[in-house]
Amino acid sequence: MMRRPPRSTLFPCTTLFRSQALIFLFSRTDYGRTAHSRGAAGCFKLDRMQRLLERLGDPQQQLPAVHIAGTKGKGSTAVMVAGMLSATGFRTGLFTSPHVHNFEERMRVDGATPTEQELVEVANLVIEAVTAMDRLSDGMQPTYFEIATAMAWLFFTRRQVDLVVLEVGLGGRLDATNLCSPVVTVITNISLDHTAVLGTTLASIAGEKAGIVKPNVPLVSGVVAPEARAVVHDVCRTQNVPLYELGRDIELRAREILPGGTSAGENVAVLRRRGQRLEIETPWRTWSQVELPLAGEHQAQNAAIAVAVIDLLDKQGRSVSMEAARNGLARLSWPLRIEVLREQPTVVVDAAHNVASATALIRTLDAEFPADRSLLVFAATRDKDFGGMLEQLHHRFETIILTTYTNNPRGVPVEQLADILREQCGRNALLATDPQTAWDMAFSSAAPTDLICITGSFFLAAEMREMVRKCEPPAAVAPQSSALRL
Repeated sequence: MMRRPPRSTLFPCTTLFRSQALIFLFSRTDYGRTAHSRGAAGCFKLDRMQRLLERLGDPQQQLPAVHIAGTKGKGSTAVMVAGMLSATGFRTGLFTSPHVHNFEERMRVDGATPTEQELVEVANLVIEAVTAMDRLSDGMQPTYFEIATAMAWLFFTRRQVDLVVLEVGLGGRLDATNLCSPVVTVITNISLDHTAVLGTTLASIAGEKAGIVKPNVPLVSGVVAPEARAVVHDVCRTQNVPLYELGRDIELRAREILPGGTSAGENVAVLRRRGQRLEIETPWRTWSQVELPLAGEHQAQNAAIAVAVIDLLDKQGRSVSMEAARNGLARLSWPLRIEVLREQPTVVVDAAHNVASATALIRTLDAEFPADRSLLVFAATRDKDFGGMLEQLHHRFETIILTTYTNNPRGVPVEQLADILREQCGRNALLATDPQTAWDMAFSSAAPTDLICITGSFFLAAEMREMVRKCEPPAAVAPQSSALRL
């Protein structure tokens, strides 16, 4: 029986005190807003999170979970699995990070975020436990992500979910989510990222990701690189884990691109979402006519992994309707993943923030987004391989606009990006001091048949998404503006 969490009277359940709770949360150490380093790597530990959850009654032990790690695709796969489960009648919790606009987006039940009252109630409980831990020895003060994860688990228990789908924050072995009780684990594709914390080889990164594997709990894997696959195989063999691999046990058998565009409807231009129609074969069922409203072959592979998870849950006795799951996938909404914000010109925003994601973005643009001319708006985060990203991206774009986002201190200065682009790629760029100027420059110079792509960082993508959706056509930005230079 789960122990009852402690009561707290720190904050009454009002809108005013919601903001106070979030101020407390945002004041905590947040490795999403500070540069990762070898020194910071020592701060990732599970005993601190375990102590926090014990004070809250160990809510994670009562929630069967689908736990998903990976370098790229883990968030998309998590959203797909949760959407299909909700559509089939399971009350499903979903935990993802980071959020796009509001903190509450990180935790949802059947697509719904916490109400203001629910958020404050779980914050009350967690803040009381955190305040007590802050008085303990150094190293036991919970971080932003740990607090957010604990809040999500409390929210899910209060909503009495049937299953939770958890996206790993960083790595896997020492991630705060790794205290869950999984019934299926997932590792999507692995590439080099967060090397200061996870290691500099695919094998070391795979070892950290495979830290989510639990004895006898089946693993679905989308890992492709031989070096990383070998690590996953060794872990599964050691822990007696049934392993189902994309490309071996799970096959993407057919893929048809569904074009988007703008159509007229009741005197208003309606943006039709791009997507694809798939046929997927798992060891248990063949899924035909699967409609996925996301662009890119990499998303089709994520969908194949997600469908295999659904079939595994069905095999475990959870009775998942294929037709209902298909409908859930067709209704999926997942911002910042090659998301088309407008047409004429086509504006695409994507949260690619490593070389592998940039490569997938370019492949998708080449295959599915023809244009007379292409413009890139790019910003990057300091601990990322932004030089490698620019090397992948620059060939595809006639014009490159470099900027830095304003909502996170980890942004790379535009002058540094320009130097890297010039030295490594032999290219010059337009420089914009902020995303609004970058958008004005791009939109003012784009013809209706052109493509504008915004990418390089989740933070840039999130900041510019709202800007583009709300924008009126900007005034032309003159080349002599002090806000930009060649």
